[in-house]
Amino acid sequence: MKRAAVLGSPISHSLSPVLHTAGYTALGIADQWHYGRYECDEHGLAAFLDQCDESWAGLSLTMPLKKVALTLADEVEDTAAAVGGANTIIFDKGRRHAYNTDVTGITEALREAGIHRLDTVTILGAGATAASALAAVRRLGATEPGALTVLARDLSRTRDLAAAAERMGAQVKFALLTEIDQHVHADLVVSTLPAGAADQWAEPVAAAKTPVFDVVYAPWPTVLGSAAAAAGAVVVGGFPMLLHQAVAQLTLMTGYEAPVEAMRAAGEAELARRAARNNLDT
Repeated sequence: MKRAAVLGSPISHSLSPVLHTAGYTALGIADQWHYGRYECDEHGLAAFLDQCDESWAGLSLTMPLKKVALTLADEVEDTAAAVGGANTIIFDKGRRHAYNTDVTGITEALREAGIHRLDTVTILGAGATAASALAAVRRLGATEPGALTVLARDLSRTRDLAAAAERMGAQVKFALLTEIDQHVHADLVVSTLPAGAADQWAEPVAAAKTPVFDVVYAPWPTVLGSAAAAAGAVVVGGFPMLLHQAVAQLTLMTGYEAPVEAMRAAGEAELARRAARNNLDT
């Protein structure tokens, strides 16, 4: 039996087991592959990796493990190194290979929504997800000077993102979120803010009718997503990103072409189940 799992803290909410298991079932390998879920923080990752034997194919990593994973890998692919975080570890012949499939997840989510070319992008938030978003929109063409603006709640906490931008060779303008009115007229607004944190900025984004990508997938739709959609803008939620990063992971781990639609259907069904349960609880 080949093994894979998702690690992080907290981890109980992760959709990865649903997505990967659905992929195994559609590929007809569910009797040969098992995907688990383990609570693990930064201090526990090294020990977890050390106990992974030859039965382990790979790991999906969520917060807060993406940065420390780089220091525990034998090889780090270029995207993960540039972004400053890995969400995937692949075991191969006794070596650990670190990858970042979040960038692919964002890129494919945008392409799926018909967004194939970007010249100017405004990113809300300056955390780890913002670095992946930065790399993704550059893949879609936002590479010229003046193309990229990051709006942060606190400019003193943008150091890691600035370092990632420098590694990518990206020229980024940083400004405060309170200045959002000056920066919403772009080809795309990407919100990497936590659930609820973008609510107060929904009105100026919607007024500009700028396409929106919001990384939040639950609860969905967000206030920002609803406002932008009501204004007639293209809106992309966080689930397509989650789906496509898992698709890339499954292919890396198994060597099979991931069954995207089977994984999408399973993920959407699970999100609907959770939403219905939450409605019953309230």
